[in-house]
Amino acid sequence: MIEFHRVTKIYPNGVVGLENIDLKIEKGEFVVIVGLSGAGKSTLLRSINRLHEISSGEITIDGKSITKAKGKELRRIRRDIGMIFQNFNLVKRSTVLRNVLSGRVGYHSTLRTVLGWFPKEDVDLAMNALERMNILEKAYTRSDQLSGGQQQRVSIARALAQKAKIILADEPVASLDPLTTKQVMDDLKKINQELGITLVVNLHSVDLARQYATRIIGLKAGQIVFDGSAREATDKRFSEIYGKPFEVGTNEADREFKYESIN
Repeated sequence: MIEFHRVTKIYPNGVVGLENIDLKIEKGEFVVIVGLSGAGKSTLLRSINRLHEISSGEITIDGKSITKAKGKELRRIRRDIGMIFQNFNLVKRSTVLRNVLSGRVGYHSTLRTVLGWFPKEDVDLAMNALERMNILEKAYTRSDQLSGGQQQRVSIARALAQKAKIILADEPVASLDPLTTKQVMDDLKKINQELGITLVVNLHSVDLARQYATRIIGLKAGQIVFDGSAREATDKRFSEIYGKPFEVGTNEADREFKYESIN
């Protein structure tokens, strides 16, 4: 479903974000990307939907090159890719329903979406997505009146209303408390298993990676240094990814590293 062919990303300041990445992610996988800040996790994730442009190589989605796509073709490919952000990326002054309906923007003209002219079918899709996320009762509440966990559920519902085949999640639980973190990760696991949606998630927490991923990819200095199942992701392998002895129960955020973040 997602293929990287010799992908390299070099930032204008000369920093290498990704170096010669060859990677294939199959339909229905729950892939978690781990590594130090600055290892290239966000660069890799955001290159899939071209939020970050790569310097060389090619990325294909279902055999179609998103790297070369332009105009309507790019828009069609992006319709199948949902995005979940650490900061939720919601319009705070808009209702929950309106935020979820924004997932339908790729299916309509710019004028129609600016004016908010969404057909009944879209509203039904949005309401069903909110019901799946157990937040239907908040449909007409302003987004800035929700808790962090509720806002993240709205962003997941937006991706579901989009009818995304792939969901990219960039540190989706980094700002949430432990209980809410579990609830959101359980939601992601459920839609992966029940709907077959491919998930590619950046996480700081190694424990969460082991618990939820069907596959873990470790990045170090823009290169893949580990690619295997959660069972194969031993403490020794994590020590290789992070470049120092790994302690169970710790997160990258709890460590002191002297690496400059480029994510």
